[in-house]
Amino acid sequence: MSKHEPTRAADTWDVSALNGHNFLLEDGEGKSIRAYRKNQNIFVQGEVATTVFYLQRGRVKVSAKSKQGKDAVVGILAPGQFFGESCLTDHPSRATTAIAMDDCVLTSIDKVTMRTALRSEHKLSDTFMACLLRRNSRIEDDLVDQLVNSGEKRLARLLLRLANFAQEGGPQAIAITLSQETLAEMIGTTRSRASFFLNKFRKLGYISYGSQNANIEVHASLLYSVLREKPAIDQEEQPVARVGADLSAVAQKAKAEGVTRHLCDS
Repeated sequence: MSKHEPTRAADTWDVSALNGHNFLLEDGEGKSIRAYRKNQNIFVQGEVATTVFYLQRGRVKVSAKSKQGKDAVVGILAPGQFFGESCLTDHPSRATTAIAMDDCVLTSIDKVTMRTALRSEHKLSDTFMACLLRRNSRIEDDLVDQLVNSGEKRLARLLLRLANFAQEGGPQAIAITLSQETLAEMIGTTRSRASFFLNKFRKLGYISYGSQNANIEVHASLLYSVLREKPAIDQEEQPVARVGADLSAVAQKAKAEGVTRHLCDS
């Protein structure tokens, strides 16, 4: 048995709270409802890919590892999302690893059953397509974010997305089970920089969290800061610019006085 073999989902799970199609909520031929414990592998990079998953409850972290051993978090999945769908294109193996961040309930669907259902179940195909389009839009946004925005602004946007600021119901507290290392990986920076940005956001009143770092609460002021691009969000670059200007002024003065100095000597 695989070390990440799932357990059967509890029969008491209330599927009435889900918004998915009935096909996604019931056991049947070629599909089953499964439960995974927190930190349990759902699938591992390099494994044979034969199933699509639909997340009913909990959160799933999707990550990838390079040949050099560097890990990168690809995304954090919430209920109502599909993953592992690359098998439908006959991709032979998993390109990523999926791990349950909480106790999860999900539907496992083999690729033949999923292909048949997508052709015959129009509501399912609409739900599936909407999920893929939303994910594609998020990936494009993340790419632009990575190319044009500072690490600080990337973290701000990530926190806003995790806090569901763009959804009905308003902001939610974020469980800090997303460690600072994970947040850093998701925005392409170091843990120390992510920690610096988080502390800065807290001092500015954009977020709050207790001494135990149990959760992060994101305030609307962070959203306003990003939308209005307040100077506070990108000021991490400015001290460097000021130091450069100061050094330049000193060098010019020294040159004018005929003095030769090595300004970078310690």
